[in-house]
Amino acid sequence: MTEAVLWEMSAEGVATLTLNRPEARNALNTAMAEALLAGARRAVAEDARLVLVRASGPVFCAGADLKERKGMGEDQVRARRLKGFAAYDALERLPMPSIAVLQGPAVGSGGEIAAACDMIVATPAASFRTPEALWGTVGATQRLPRIIGKRLAKDMMFTGRTLSAEEARQAGLISRLVPDDAALEETLAEIARTILAAPAGALRQAKRCIDEGVERDPRAALATELMAIEENLAEGAWRAAMAGFGSPAR
Repeated sequence: MTEAVLWEMSAEGVATLTLNRPEARNALNTAMAEALLAGARRAVAEDARLVLVRASGPVFCAGADLKERKGMGEDQVRARRLKGFAAYDALERLPMPSIAVLQGPAVGSGGEIAAACDMIVATPAASFRTPEALWGTVGATQRLPRIIGKRLAKDMMFTGRTLSAEEARQAGLISRLVPDDAALEETLAEIARTILAAPAGALRQAKRCIDEGVERDPRAALATELMAIEENLAEGAWRAAMAGFGSPAR
């Protein structure tokens, strides 16, 4: 059986998870949810510096695999949904930077996977749709409202509205929108070079401060940053970075 998610790790430390059910438009089934979770854990275990989440074929992810769900009872549906949530959470909690790479539509669960990453880099072929409520179910109600706002998220959920790549960029969902596949690869390579050249510990600390800070009040958020600063000072890697500041390579 074809692997639902392909794993690749470069010598530089870039881990790539590729959704690999193109014949099913990369619909999220049990095997893919389990493989995504395993891939995220493997990235941590192997100390990846950067994680890319991509897809085989023209569709990033068409949402939950409803064909699989048709034959399930309530307990099976519940178990499958929880596996999906565990996969999204594992991606969201990755300590290193993560990027979702979109060259096609992300529907329902696809939007969850993409939104769980730190950044989304996409071409104009990307789009987003969350029609769960119109299908008589519930899902994709938490991450998108935090990113694009509750009114636009409700519009998408209540009407099945498709958010184009440009609309998603304007709403803050897509970090970088590039004109074509060639520009996409160039942009990813540029981002990877910058991240790989930076101190890994500082990136992890910054990511933690941002993720925890937005969920806390300003005072608690500042306390989080102060603790990260103390951790950073204790590690000492900042000295080497400061020594190179202002050099031609910088």
